[in-house]
This record gives sequence, structure tokens and C-alpha cells, in this order.
Amino acid sequence: MSYPAFFHHDSGCVRFWVEIDGNFVGATVRKDSLRHRYHPQNLDDDPLATYLAHATDIDNAVRRRVAAGSIEPVMLREPDLPII
Repeated sequence: MSYPAFFHHDSGCVRFWVEIDGNFVGATVRKDSLRHRYHPQNLDDDPLATYLAHATDIDNAVRRRVAAGSIEPVMLREPDLPII
């Protein structure tokens, strides 16, 4: 079962799920990683909006991490995110 992505204020992360081979894998990405990769000059960006705008690329980063052996929950780091 998948749930909508959301921003978890206490951890400072966007939490989301990616379908891989019919299973939903939980993943997180820190708001700082999103900002540094996608909006380095903007200190008041919305992390959830940033995730949603780049969800396809970010979800593919999760798929790459799982293919490389990562287990749930997958925690993306800045180097995992594509450079735009």
C-alpha cells in the first residue's frame, strides 16, 4: 500500500514510497539535500513541493539504491540526487 508523500517536520525529511516490482518501498530525503540540489539560492523553499516537482528523478534514485542493495527505508543523500 502506498501513501502520499509528506514532509515530516520533526525529522526535516520528505517521506515517500516508491513502487518497485509490485512492492512499495519507503524512502526519505532531507530538506537540506533537496534545497542544495534543486534550489541552492532559496532558503525558504517548500521541501514537499520540491520533491513533487522532481518526483520522477528522485524515485529513480531510490530504485538505483535498491538495485545496489539498499534496504527499506532508503535514505537518499545529496549525491544520490540527479544534478539538474
